[in-house]
Formats: sequence, structure tokens, C-alpha cells
Amino acid sequence: MPAPSASTFARLAELIAIPDAANRPTRPVVEAFTGRELATVPVGTAADAKAAIERARVAQREWARRSPADRAAIFHRYRDLVLENRDALMDMAQAETGKSRASALEEVLDISMTSRFYAKLAPKALKPKRVQGMLPGLTKTVVRHHPKGVVGVISPWNYPMTLAVSDAIAALLAGNAVVIKPDSQTPYCALACVELLYQAGLPRELFAVVPGQGSVVGTAIVENTEYLMFTGSTATGQLLAEQAGRRLIGFSAELGGKNPMIVTKGANLREVADAAVRACFSNSGQLCISIERIYVEQPVAAEFTRIFGERVKKITLAPGYEFGVEMGSLVSEAQVKTVSGHVDDAVVKGATVVAGGKARPDLGPLFYEPTVLTGVTEEMECARNETFGPLVSIYPVADVDEAVAKANDTEYGLNASVWAGSKAEGEAIAARVQAGTVNVDEGYGPAWGSTAAPMGGMGVSGVGRRHGVDGLLKYTESQTIATTRLLNLGGPKGMPPKVWAKLLAPFIKTMQYLPGR
Repeated sequence: MPAPSASTFARLAELIAIPDAANRPTRPVVEAFTGRELATVPVGTAADAKAAIERARVAQREWARRSPADRAAIFHRYRDLVLENRDALMDMAQAETGKSRASALEEVLDISMTSRFYAKLAPKALKPKRVQGMLPGLTKTVVRHHPKGVVGVISPWNYPMTLAVSDAIAALLAGNAVVIKPDSQTPYCALACVELLYQAGLPRELFAVVPGQGSVVGTAIVENTEYLMFTGSTATGQLLAEQAGRRLIGFSAELGGKNPMIVTKGANLREVADAAVRACFSNSGQLCISIERIYVEQPVAAEFTRIFGERVKKITLAPGYEFGVEMGSLVSEAQVKTVSGHVDDAVVKGATVVAGGKARPDLGPLFYEPTVLTGVTEEMECARNETFGPLVSIYPVADVDEAVAKANDTEYGLNASVWAGSKAEGEAIAARVQAGTVNVDEGYGPAWGSTAAPMGGMGVSGVGRRHGVDGLLKYTESQTIATTRLLNLGGPKGMPPKVWAKLLAPFIKTMQYLPGR
């Protein structure tokens, strides 16, 4: 199965929210497997972003007047369209990123599940809610949720479909418009997903895609929207948070991670090894929630290292648009340099390569073997710094207490994995790990796929949460409307203030016995 055709790229290019795009400067979009040019994409400007935001703001006013149920109907259709067009979407994801077919399928399934979840949740969650008032019977209090306005999304290259669209789904269902700046390496992934949204019935100007440089288009988005959602590096997230803070607009971000796995002596080591392949090397390790540190209790550390090393050596590494290949290429030369730099630095300083450890230019320009190290020490670059590639280190520990302490000894706190002799033991250990999501007996999939539960990071791994009701309501402004009935706080007409005050005190005291107080 080949990469998407030239006509596909040309069709999608017409959806870019840049006037006279054909006359603009462009940058190449290349096939990660081979390095050959697939298409070009126009480079947007700050003016382009501002114009798209203003068009979106006009469209948002009409969109906000539609009922949540009416908006949800579009996303029920979108869910079906995503599944019906899954092969074309997977082709595009693989072409621009070099990921395996299975990793591309993860994106398709995630978009579909997220669309289904929020389409079902939004009508109920956005309905005005009666809450207990200050003085029961005398005060009626209702909470309403109003859309923010225009939400800006800055999405990364590693999951360029789901991270471009899944956050936008919640924002749109909440009544907002969305303007997105996709990563420059993967713009057509976002466009392919947005095309299906338009087909499902979403007004075109309500969701605009403006490719361009982050320092130009991204800055214009944060300076002109009412909320910003970002997925990417911690360093960039910190910069964007400062910019959003100066404008006092809402900001949410999923950032970096140096995610740990804990393996106790009671775990099934072969089962752990198989799952660790997914946890460490899905998407070629280019995943914020992938595992980069494995802490194994000393009595089984040598055996686990042997079993896992043998399994990693058998991972199929190859280009191709079909299922069966476990790991594809990296996305760019910069990623290859980072991974090889971390591995080479560790080896020079005394680490041992258990599996992998080499670039594979014979397979394509961006391939690097899945790599396992032991003997990693603090002075090595990969010990504490996020690699964001197919590299994991194994560390023997004396007991669970040491494993938990080392797992938590990081500024990050995004995801973790725990394997123990029983589910109860695993859950008890998981509760001690300082991470936004912890998976017991898996690597990352169950927590990420539990769309009803909040997902995000502690420490420098993020701000706010996606998924769950949190991931919907963060795109709204909560408004409390309290109506006073029968008499107001000044008391009955003609009653002396002193008497009214004496009556209020026992009344308020009895409120503690009312339900919900």
C-alpha cells in the first residue's frame, strides 16, 4: 500500500485557512520512511492566524446558539466517518511520521472513542444545573456553562491526528470555535481529520487550520484566542504558559515525561516483557506517556533483563504501510540525533547495551533500533532527561519502597506502570506513585483510553487535564445565577435588624443537617 497520492494532498491543501495559498512561500512535507518529498504546504503568517481567528469568532456566535444535542449529532456522524475512512487516515499518519500501522490505528481508534464519549457527555454535562442555594427555599441557584469563544490548539508531530482533533472535539462541543497550528512536519494529518469533520456537518470557518512557524503562527494564536491547548515539550509549554498568563486566558498542556515502570518479584516476567515492548516502543518511543525507566526488584532483575532483552531483539523494525511490523522509523533527523546522542553518551560513560543501540540507515534515513540499557548512572544524559525515542533503561532495586522512591525522584509526573504479584498489590503501589496516570498490568493504553477519566501530568509534565468531564468544562466559563425568593437578605419589611439577625443565626445553624450541606 503506497503513501497518499498527489491528488489527496492537493485536495487537502484547499482546506488550509490561508488566502491565496498558492502564491505563498512553502515548505516540503516528506515521507518519513524514505525522505522523499510528498507535497508542500504554505507557510502561514501572524496575519493569517489573526484573520482565521476573527472568521472563527463570527462563526462561533451562531454555533453557541445551537443546543449541545444539535452539536453532538455532528460528532456522532464524525465518529462513523473516521472509522469508515480509517485506511486513508492510517496511510497519512504513516506517511508523515513513519510510525507503524498499529500505532497509526491507535490514532484512528482514539479519535473515534473520544468523539463518541464527548458527543454522549456534552448534552448532559452542559445542561444548566440546579445546586443548593445559600438559604434553602429562599434562594434558587443555577450553574450555567458558557463557551470561552475561540480556542487555540497547538499540536505536535508524534500523534498528529488525535492530538490535533481530540482536544478540539471537546472544545467544539462546548460551543467554541477552534483555530489550530499543526506541527510543520505533519500538517496533512490534521487536514485529513478536519476534512471529515466538515463532511460530518461542522461549519468550515468554525475549525481553521493555519500551518506555519510556532514563533509566528503559534504566538498569534496565544495572543488572540480565549483559551490555549498545547501538547509538546515542557520548555515550550512553560513559554506558552507565561504568554497565556500575561493575558489571563485559560491554558492547558500535556508536556514531557520520564515515565517509570515498577516490576516486583511476584510479577509474571514474560507477560511484563511483552507488555513492556508496547509500553516502551509504541510509536517508536515517541510518546509522552511511554516508559523510559524500569525498576525491577533485585531477585528477578537479571532474569527480567534477559527475557526483555531477548524479546526486544525480536522486534520487527521496517518501513511499510501494512500490519505486521512492530516498529517504524523516527520522524526526523533531529530525533535520530537525540536518541543516538543519549545512547552513545551512556555507553561511553559505562552503560551496557542489552539490545539495539544502532541507527539503521539500511532501512531508511530515520530508523533506529529499539534499545535497552543497563548500568545507567546519574551523570548520563538519558538518566533524567526525556529521550522521546526507542530507549529504555533497567535499574535493579532492593525492594518496592526503593522502586517507588526512585520512580518519584523526578521533576516529571505524567504516566507510570506497575506490575506485581496481584492486582491489589499493584493498585496499592500505584497509589504511591506521583503521576497523573498509573496503569496496573499495562503500560499506558488503559489509562489513556479511559476517556471518562481525567488525563494529564503532575510536576512539569503538564497543566490541567484532558478527557473526562474536566476535559469538556475547561473550555467553558462557569456562571452562577442566584435568585432570591419571598424575601431578601435584609429581612421582612418592618422587622428590626436586630430581630432579623437573631432569627438568621439558628436558621443557618440548622442548615448543617440538610442533605448536601
